[in-house]
Amino acid sequence: MKSVFIVYDKAHHDNVMEVLDDCNARGYTFFEQVGGRGTLNGEPHLGSHAWPSMNSAIITMVDEAKAESLLNHLKQLDEDEPMLGLRAFVWNVENTI
Repeated sequence: MKSVFIVYDKAHHDNVMEVLDDCNARGYTFFEQVGGRGTLNGEPHLGSHAWPSMNSAIITMVDEAKAESLLNHLKQLDEDEPMLGLRAFVWNVENTI
């Protein structure tokens, strides 16, 4: 199992949900408002007067084959709209109950 943590500009939300559906990543936890600043470029998303926009995040657990497909779809989405910002991180899942 793999855990895929996706952080994205709120404007990406419908597209990210579509990618999850297309990749059959059914189970997830959604964080509606998260702040942050990317490591490469772009503006901070902090919900403040100076930086009012915010991000959202989703974490999902999928098998290894789905994780690769999911990352490929998300990469394409980020490349299609590079100014919005989207990052995905994958971790190994040791145990589940």
